[in-house]
Amino acid sequence: MLYGSIVKRLTLRMFDLVNAQEYDTVMENCSPDVTHQFGGHHALGGKRYGAAALRRWFDRLGRLVPSLQLHVQEIWVKGPPWNTVVVARWIGDGTFPDGSPYENHGVHIIHIRWGKVTSLDANEDSEVVAKLMNALVATGVEEAGNPPLT
Repeated sequence: MLYGSIVKRLTLRMFDLVNAQEYDTVMENCSPDVTHQFGGHHALGGKRYGAAALRRWFDRLGRLVPSLQLHVQEIWVKGPPWNTVVVARWIGDGTFPDGSPYENHGVHIIHIRWGKVTSLDANEDSEVVAKLMNALVATGVEEAGNPPLT
């Protein structure tokens, strides 16, 4: 019970750090061989292997969606410190290039081993993300039209 409470608190902190674009601190909590999957066929989609690839993805996220804020609604924690699974349900908001609101929702499934994230699987409405990427491309943000990072 105490361990689960600590993991919930740390998970909330990690989401706060992502919102603040404090990606270096987020990366300190990831294993070197972390895997990251983000749904969809767009600049943020795909699967990455290793901390360097995940860091490049975070950099791209910060450039493409600097207004993004993820608001955690619920967190579930299961397992011991050597095999912990965290499920975090969230609502995300930001703005489209024209100033209209961007809204999305999703669930992250996070695997942790001895305090380090070993895998991060983001499940969101990928069509909403693709719509945002297309809107960015239409305003001249070429990177939003790039293929996923690997």
